[in-house]
Amino acid sequence: MASDHVDVLIVGAGLSGVGAAVHLGRECPGKTYAVLEARSAIGGTWDLFRYPGVRSDSDMYTLGYSFKPWTDPKAIADGESIRRYVRQTAREYDVQRHIRFHHRVVRAEWDSATARWTVHAHRDDTGEDTTLTCAFLFANSGYYRYDEGYTPRLPGVEGYAGTLVHPQHWPPRLDVTGRRVVVIGSGATAVTLVPAMAERAAHVTMLQRSPTYVISLPSRDRFADAARRWLPPTAAYAVARWKNVLLGVANFQLSRRAPGLVKRYLRRAAKGRLPAGYDVDRHFSPRYDPWDQRLCVVPDGDLFAALADGRASVVTDTIDTFTAHGIRLTSGAELPADIVVTATGLNLLALGGMTLAVDGVDVDLAATVAYKGMMLSGVPNFAMTIGYTNASWTLKADLVATYVCRLLRHLDDTGQQIVTPLAPDTDDLAPIIDLRSGYVLRAVDQLPKQGPRAPWRLHQNYPRDVRLMRHGPLTDGVRFARAGVPATAAPSGGNDA
Repeated sequence: MASDHVDVLIVGAGLSGVGAAVHLGRECPGKTYAVLEARSAIGGTWDLFRYPGVRSDSDMYTLGYSFKPWTDPKAIADGESIRRYVRQTAREYDVQRHIRFHHRVVRAEWDSATARWTVHAHRDDTGEDTTLTCAFLFANSGYYRYDEGYTPRLPGVEGYAGTLVHPQHWPPRLDVTGRRVVVIGSGATAVTLVPAMAERAAHVTMLQRSPTYVISLPSRDRFADAARRWLPPTAAYAVARWKNVLLGVANFQLSRRAPGLVKRYLRRAAKGRLPAGYDVDRHFSPRYDPWDQRLCVVPDGDLFAALADGRASVVTDTIDTFTAHGIRLTSGAELPADIVVTATGLNLLALGGMTLAVDGVDVDLAATVAYKGMMLSGVPNFAMTIGYTNASWTLKADLVATYVCRLLRHLDDTGQQIVTPLAPDTDDLAPIIDLRSGYVLRAVDQLPKQGPRAPWRLHQNYPRDVRLMRHGPLTDGVRFARAGVPATAAPSGGNDA
């Protein structure tokens, strides 16, 4: 059993974990830290997903880090470019030597007497268990389950003679050239796969139970290109980032306040890119309002182009049963398929499957309330990163990392060792992720809650959250203490507002 101690232990070496490490090194240079990564490489989601065409669904001026300009001409970037960017960041800021690969964190136990976490990890490469201790635990493991995606019940699939694939585990040697492919699903993965495979496949059919809002955006940002010609790289990146932030906020607010107007715009935009007479209402007009689920971005309209020239098609129907050579639909039609791709979503897994205990009592995540979208009521010296649902993940990750650094400096400046959010006295609670997507609804009962107002609810509005997280108070809704004060003790001394 190995043992070690650091000031801050970061879980996850993906986009947000590497970013957290950089912020910590820049803003709290005296703190020791380690990064535990379950897999064998840096990159998280962007190293795991290798299906054809994998790309960002946010522009890279907001998905990129605030401290490292994105310089690639493509604003909507492919997975390999994003993976390379994350790894370059880790090398440039000396994060790589702090990462311990093959360390899957399974449990963390807080002890108020010593003001320490004891973190238990399993080494997948050696089969050994290892234990580390830390003063502050920072989870950057996202909320997706990495070892398996979601696949619904598929009637008759056991009799299917073709190839069945889930995008999360894409076979590296799968060749779709000249093959008939059916992609089941209508989300971001499906709309990415269809045009990518249509370049080589005989035909690709996107089979969806119900449609999703799809919007075409340029793969290059002309404003950012112009800014780079006239401004230094850092300034050009900052103005492009803020331009896209403000446009995103305006789009979301308009969708919430005038959903009918945005629906009509999205329908008209789709119709303009499809052949005359195409049934836009059946295939691209969802029953829900925009931003009840994330909008699917297609760079340069590549999905619409594949549909327009006949290389791909959309079928809106439900599955009756698989057959030996395809899928029979409820309508009676049959889709021939050499390959079926189940782009049916992901499974949520809070904290990467890690369990928490505080002073010997297991933490029920569903019974906690999220403080500023990043800490949990009753859980000391702990933070987690959950990105925005209506904007780039990294915008929120940067804010969380900056706040954690502010909080660590405050503890040092005041001579305190422990900070614990205190649950608000209210029954007006809602899920921390405010989407109606299937992957959220399937796991909503397992997730922390959020309250009715700040600091127990974030705004899903980056400019407002900048004020709260970078410049707002550190003492509202929390208790500060020194080692020896139980996490359940009543607050005292006026340390919480």
